[in-house]
Amino acid sequence: MTVSTQHGGRPGTGGEHSAEKLLAPVLSAFWDEPGSWTLETYLRHDGYQGLRKALAMNPDDLIAYVKDSGLRGRGGAGFPTGMKWQFIPQGDGKPHYLVVNADESEPGTCKDIPLLYANPHSLIEGIVIACYAIRSRHAFIYLRGEVVPVLRRLHEAVREAYEAGYLGTDILGSGLDLELTVHAGAGAYICGEETALLDSLEGRRGQPRLRPPFPAVAGLYACPTVVNNVESIASVPAILHRGKDWFRSMGSEKSPGFTLYSLSGHVASPGQYEAPLGITLRQLLDMSGGMRPGHRLKFWTPGGSSTPMFTDEHLDVPLDYEGVGAAGSMLGTKALQCFDETTCVVRAVTRWTEFYAHESCGKCTPCREGTYWLVQLLRDIEAGKGAMDDLDKLNDIADNINGKSFCALGDGAASPIFSSLKYFREEYEQHITGKGCPFDPAKSTAWAGRNGMDAEVNA
Repeated sequence: MTVSTQHGGRPGTGGEHSAEKLLAPVLSAFWDEPGSWTLETYLRHDGYQGLRKALAMNPDDLIAYVKDSGLRGRGGAGFPTGMKWQFIPQGDGKPHYLVVNADESEPGTCKDIPLLYANPHSLIEGIVIACYAIRSRHAFIYLRGEVVPVLRRLHEAVREAYEAGYLGTDILGSGLDLELTVHAGAGAYICGEETALLDSLEGRRGQPRLRPPFPAVAGLYACPTVVNNVESIASVPAILHRGKDWFRSMGSEKSPGFTLYSLSGHVASPGQYEAPLGITLRQLLDMSGGMRPGHRLKFWTPGGSSTPMFTDEHLDVPLDYEGVGAAGSMLGTKALQCFDETTCVVRAVTRWTEFYAHESCGKCTPCREGTYWLVQLLRDIEAGKGAMDDLDKLNDIADNINGKSFCALGDGAASPIFSSLKYFREEYEQHITGKGCPFDPAKSTAWAGRNGMDAEVNA
């Protein structure tokens, strides 16, 4: 679902009566129009105007402009996009590559796929701008292979762009030549990690690489490479077209601009909400109808299942990189999964951990072995077969994974363990002392609505 309203300023400045003004539909402005994915529709909404401005600039000035805008990577880490482009060495005589990470795979995360489905040309325009800036002649989109309808629309959008002269040779008479390749991955979550993605793109098994060297020095085919998230690149055309000051007028000082928030779970109106960074979950729930009728928020994730969970005490935490970090979690991919009081925390964390154990590439011992043993302990606790010292074991194993695995998948697996024990240790203890789940239908009326929770956790 897309919410399209007028642009807004900084969150919290307009009072309750102007809640909808906090939304800032840019990428999602015309998702609900018929044929939103076509070049014709995109051109009606100022499509490729940002590219024309970019091509009139010096590449180094273009990089500086994006850097000054304050755009930060929308893939989870929040690294400044312009700075990442700046890392590419110039005059080295090697080919340069841009790789767009569209391997969206984490439970709860769903922003890049709908963006590509409804407005693929925003990404293509952003790719051309980025390639001009880093002096690249070949770009790749690494898309999650299971989303076949998105793959088809993306291929058609690329064909339209070639036919209209936005891709290929001498783009818009600028002398820029650019080839764009769409690659469908085979469904491995680990390939969302940028170096594993590069190995997969080269035809090898997707496993993280040792760094240094970093992709900016030796990435795809051992050449300088920029790896950016879909939303990061798709946001660039609007910045060029409307100006960096316009972009900075939204969001917070250190986290400027607009972004897509994925609201899901036990909420009245799940969907994509495009708003300035720094909006709160309370504001998003206020304008989306709140939790489902008759229920209250119990816990939620600010950035997908790999980020430490929050509770209803954190409803007013600003959803920007600094605000969420100061509260003890990560903004991540802005996947706001909301669970009500009918949800068993132990069950939810167990399902997430099963996912991470299944998706571990097996390269490093902490993640490969640690996630396996986390699952065994969690399953026993959920079934009422656990012991009290299992809770300390959980914490100890998670501590041996966190910060010690080869890539961030291990950290992501440890996050739900730490945060759930912090906020809901009593619920874990109830599973142990009560010899089973207190949310079992035979033991509690809280079972009502569990089917919806199961579907959400396993989504």
